[in-house]
Amino acid sequence: MRLSAFKLSVPAKLIASNPAEPRDEARLMVVHKDTGQIEHKLFKDLLLYFQEGDALVVNDTRVFPAKLRGRKEKVAGAIEVVLLRELDKTKYLWDSLIDPARKIRIGNKLCFGHGELVAEVLDNTTSRGRTLRFLFEGPPEELYSTINQLGTVPLPAQLKRRENPQDLVRYQTVYAKHVGSVVAPAAGLHFTDELLKRLALKGTNIVPITLHLSLGAISAIDIEDLAKYKISSEPFAIPEETASAVNKALDNKRKVCAVGISTFKVLESSAFTSGRLKASQGWASRLIIPPYNLKTCKSLITNFHLSGSAPLIKTAAFGGYKLIMEAYQVAIKEKYRFFVYGDAMLII
Repeated sequence: MRLSAFKLSVPAKLIASNPAEPRDEARLMVVHKDTGQIEHKLFKDLLLYFQEGDALVVNDTRVFPAKLRGRKEKVAGAIEVVLLRELDKTKYLWDSLIDPARKIRIGNKLCFGHGELVAEVLDNTTSRGRTLRFLFEGPPEELYSTINQLGTVPLPAQLKRRENPQDLVRYQTVYAKHVGSVVAPAAGLHFTDELLKRLALKGTNIVPITLHLSLGAISAIDIEDLAKYKISSEPFAIPEETASAVNKALDNKRKVCAVGISTFKVLESSAFTSGRLKASQGWASRLIIPPYNLKTCKSLITNFHLSGSAPLIKTAAFGGYKLIMEAYQVAIKEKYRFFVYGDAMLII
């Protein structure tokens, strides 16, 4: 398919700049694949759709405060650096994006805070991309602690606002565990501890995978022929407990639900043709395009995504192109909120 098939006219006012309060009071559109029926609920009504023996698979990645504000050494003027990926733990090398990057050259030193953190530019990777080496004397744990103190969560630019203290909590799932993402797994942001407990009391098995989301997870696609689009590679891990729970649900003909596009991508990319799963780790770099035959997941929880985005394309691959695009038109008409802080969709 081509990118133009996934273009939508989403009013700017529907792109949520702040999350729903409380988390599980976000709206939930329930889309029934077999009948095309659409229901309008709240996220906490998820309890109505899960039973004993179902497997609910979440992404337990943790967003780290990867945005640092600083300045070029001996030069006035602020810069922002987003740390994308650690390249070498022992040498303190990081892949990063810098804004503005026009005058940031190899050999420049960048200072953060009151000089507690200094980085040297080692290489230019893209127009805004730079390889940085932190000039830090302590152990890695102290470097991470300093980054945590000075950094903020890198909210997507589409929100058109600066981060605030609330984002440190709300741009994070309540079950976040393994540090590594610069983008939050948005569908999971709606869960509360109370909702998870109530699902568990019903006998739903809530199990994790880990996939660290890069900025590529929300970047706009800029190529019309989707077969030629190269998606960012992101590291993932599937623990044994998750493989076992998913396989048990499949054996007992129970529901396997992926919470978020990131989880869907990992499960479908890692499953055998039979749908069965095994504990594994690796790199996920697959753009799933409709039409697509599902292997493992029969249910998906996801947010409402932006026009022409990779998450929208993957949602259409899961639910069927025609049905999902029709559901999005309903969402626009009913004023559902879009993007990472927006409302949710359950496809069953």
